[in-house]
Amino acid sequence: MNGELFGFYLNEEYLALAMVCALFCLLMFGYPVAFTLAGVALFYGYIGLDMQFFNLLPPRMYGVMNNSTLLAVPLFIFMGVMLERSGIAERLLVAMSTLFGGLRSGLAISVVLSGALLAASTGIVGASVVTMGLISLPIMLRQGYTPSFSSGVICSSGTLGQIIPPSIVLILLGDIMGVSVGDLFMAAVGPGLVLVLAYLAFAVIYCARTKPNTGYAHADDVAYRDIVWSAFKALAPPGVLILLVLGSIFFGIASPTEAAAIGAGGACVLALCFRKFSLKILSEVSERTLSLSSMVFMILMGAQAFGLVFRGLSGDDAIRNLVQGLSYGPTGFLISVMILLFILGCFLDFIEIVFIVVPILSPLVSEFGYDPLWFSVLIAVNLQMSFITPPFGFSLFYLKGVAPEGVSSADIYRGIIPFVVLQAVVIALIVLYPELVTAIPEYFRQ
Repeated sequence: MNGELFGFYLNEEYLALAMVCALFCLLMFGYPVAFTLAGVALFYGYIGLDMQFFNLLPPRMYGVMNNSTLLAVPLFIFMGVMLERSGIAERLLVAMSTLFGGLRSGLAISVVLSGALLAASTGIVGASVVTMGLISLPIMLRQGYTPSFSSGVICSSGTLGQIIPPSIVLILLGDIMGVSVGDLFMAAVGPGLVLVLAYLAFAVIYCARTKPNTGYAHADDVAYRDIVWSAFKALAPPGVLILLVLGSIFFGIASPTEAAAIGAGGACVLALCFRKFSLKILSEVSERTLSLSSMVFMILMGAQAFGLVFRGLSGDDAIRNLVQGLSYGPTGFLISVMILLFILGCFLDFIEIVFIVVPILSPLVSEFGYDPLWFSVLIAVNLQMSFITPPFGFSLFYLKGVAPEGVSSADIYRGIIPFVVLQAVVIALIVLYPELVTAIPEYFRQ
């Protein structure tokens, strides 16, 4: 129809911007993301483009189905769900709590370290937050930790799986930004460790001021050696699997997809070792994997249609002209994008942001002279905050669902504020010191 409807000429760029506005309005009303993306694309494509334009859509869909890198998504999901069912989270939490229980900030330290280890093994935010909420939160409250601090440290530690590899968001970002997933995994290690250290430092300083009760005193050195040995037995199996998966990627032995297959097979082996493997569990894990993977790929298919029509309506040119017209330069672009992603993260899921917003912004990254690898990690750290920022932070809902009486939503919202600030500080550090992102990939390229 070439932009003409009922005798009125419609500017294509205005249609593209109206298309984005319509999408966000419909998402706010709760319509399914995948079908909303496709439906808005078809509607605005019918208004502003010739129907022959949609002949370009099947090849794009086939390109997604033929992308072997995206095969890592269901494999890593399977690995995480299987490790969750094997009871690895409970073992890690109990072992860490026992190991650090004699310290004033011991339980907080154990939660942060357990969250980091679970991030590198399972990577499932909901499972991590719920498990730590059920096991650690009641104990932390009994030992004198405030409800707000306890909630904050559990929610924030449970979301570390979004930045610490292997992370689903990193795989999706790598595909959209045109960056090697292996390089992205290596680049995310530095910021992930900095984030863990920031959480640990805040926990120690906070507990030094509030002085919660210590857990218990170890009776003798023999007992403590037994505790260390128990912690080692809980840590060793997932630790070996993490080394196999990430090590094979970092040293170029396997591609991310092949490493994901190693992780999925290794998770089954661990479940067998822990006597948690059965046909029933395999069926449940497979169904859960199918459900999560279908959601991701349905959204991806809808995003392909949306992106095709958006570019067909010259929406990418409209965004480029808008950004360049602001005359803020690369620094202004960077600040604007980070603020935009933070605001959107308060209302939208990270998958929606990755598939809707990032493809619009990605062509501008190189134009402003930024390294796509560095910028991708920056986006990932920012998107991690979408899980813990009110009003729709999923980790907050997960924890509230399992929190004991006396822990209110207000406590959870207050408790997360310092950790959001810490994440903003880490983003600033990544901007000021790009070596946090680039050092490890450059080392392994040598």
